[in-house]
Amino acid sequence: MNIMIKRFFDVISSLILILFLIPVFIVTWFIVRIKIGKPSIFKQKRPGLNGKVFFVYKFRTMTDERDGNGKLLPDSWRLTPFGKLLRKLSLDELPQLWNVLKGDMSFVGPRPLLVEYLPLYDKRQVRRHEVRPGITGWAQVNGRNAISWEKKFEYDVWYVENQSLWLDLKILLLTVKKVFVSEGISQEGQATMKKFEGTK
Repeated sequence: MNIMIKRFFDVISSLILILFLIPVFIVTWFIVRIKIGKPSIFKQKRPGLNGKVFFVYKFRTMTDERDGNGKLLPDSWRLTPFGKLLRKLSLDELPQLWNVLKGDMSFVGPRPLLVEYLPLYDKRQVRRHEVRPGITGWAQVNGRNAISWEKKFEYDVWYVENQSLWLDLKILLLTVKKVFVSEGISQEGQATMKKFEGTK
């Protein structure tokens, strides 16, 4: 795939979408602030291309509730009904358009995961960092969070080895379908997925 063409598409498309969706950003920002609290935008360090760390941005979907010892409660307890709706509609991902515009991410690629997972990947799994992470990807349209970590990484590396503009277009179209049918948002009993602890 021509990397320059893909980057050009990412810049132009993210800029157009940011400008077009300004009303949605503003309304969502205010509702999150009222229903969940501030700050409305959640940011977290994630590894990107070649493992370079950047801040990923998302609308908050969880509260900061803690137990008596000051430790955060489990994600599934802190995920609010409005937060679930944001995830179902994928509106929590909208701030990542800024990551795409900056060059931290692409529209299509392996999802950016936690920095703490980096030393846990095997030699094949770490290849997911040979491309920019994406807002959506091959694993997202083939099970999203309902599949195992090993299967997710298998899809990620397959994308790295087979990436093309046509494949990106196919993934984007399938993503729209997935949003409407709300498939694979989380594993059973989890807010998203269990933490990755390495492949046994």
